[in-house]
Amino acid sequence: MNTSLPGHHPTASIAVARLFDGKHWHNNAELSWQNGVITAIKPASGAVQAGTLVPGFIDLQVNGGGGVLFNTQPTVMSLSTMAQAHARFGTTALLPTVITDSLASMQQAADAVASALANKLPGIIGVHFEGPHLALPKKGVHPAEHIRELSAAELAIYSRQDIGIKLVTVAPENVSPAQIRQLVGLNVIVCLGHSNADAATVQAALAAGATGFTHLYNAMSPLTSREPGMVGVALADAASWCGVIFDGHHMHPLAAKVALAAKPAGKLLLVTDAMAPVGTTETEFAFFGGKVLRDGSKLTDEAGRLAGSVLDMASAVRYAIEVLAVAPDEALRMAACYPAQALGCAAQRGSLIGGMQADMVLLDEHYQVRQSWIAGSSVYRAQPG
Repeated sequence: MNTSLPGHHPTASIAVARLFDGKHWHNNAELSWQNGVITAIKPASGAVQAGTLVPGFIDLQVNGGGGVLFNTQPTVMSLSTMAQAHARFGTTALLPTVITDSLASMQQAADAVASALANKLPGIIGVHFEGPHLALPKKGVHPAEHIRELSAAELAIYSRQDIGIKLVTVAPENVSPAQIRQLVGLNVIVCLGHSNADAATVQAALAAGATGFTHLYNAMSPLTSREPGMVGVALADAASWCGVIFDGHHMHPLAAKVALAAKPAGKLLLVTDAMAPVGTTETEFAFFGGKVLRDGSKLTDEAGRLAGSVLDMASAVRYAIEVLAVAPDEALRMAACYPAQALGCAAQRGSLIGGMQADMVLLDEHYQVRQSWIAGSSVYRAQPG
């Protein structure tokens, strides 16, 4: 790879055996970039590195990583730790996710994201508030004492212009269509989740401007024959997108295959719902006065309820390919192109073509991450061996 003196920005390049640009596969290709932006892809003229270069993964639901939980430590240092932890697994852009919490915690989190963006912290592109406007019957591990109606205090946070891409998960039985329209007017991406709503209420929320569903099947009213619930609307609605947690715990493989069959291509996207232990060997962590326990690849609270995941994006891609028989190009799009489209940043991220930010991941033949780049700068390189 061509490199140069720090502070100078001549063209850098990498030549690889395979390259997936988001639509097409290229063999023996050389990708060049300058000032963090891709300038060209052309046939390689000399030696190439083994492996496949793919678009960097985009994860819009990241509660923590590297040993920190964003809610517990809503600081720029935490965001840096989380971004570094997930870069090891191919994530080059993420939405740090604030689960239901106090107003003060939400404000601290927003301030940390604003500071990270102002200082161009690699990998942080906005914020996801998962709650607090949720439904108690479907709260999962979200703390009941902080679940509340949407008020002017939260709207002041959601209206901020300095926190990047804004995503808010709401329960439509507790947030009205008028309020959803108000959020959309503030440039907020509205997702539906943690809800016991009937199908008509969910459809009204979509008509008001909600565009997605948070962790499909989990913490939402189920599909039944006479009441389709949130799950039924999510599967039947062709325009909305659904986040899916492919960790083998959050949904049965057959339920995942139903979603893959029901939704049009481009409307299912991989998320991790990752908690603090990702990238560490930690087996438990504090969580709102209690604790969350890790058993292998599963996280539960002390009552045995699922409590997020220790999933990473590369593992989700492998699960899609190996367990669900998703075509590799489609699995890679579910990790990069489709999240970029859902977040409205597909003009900058999610594919490897001229003019896009050079967010890239080098994978080996087993879809393990060998190296990650954000804006052309290497942020992770695996040790040889």
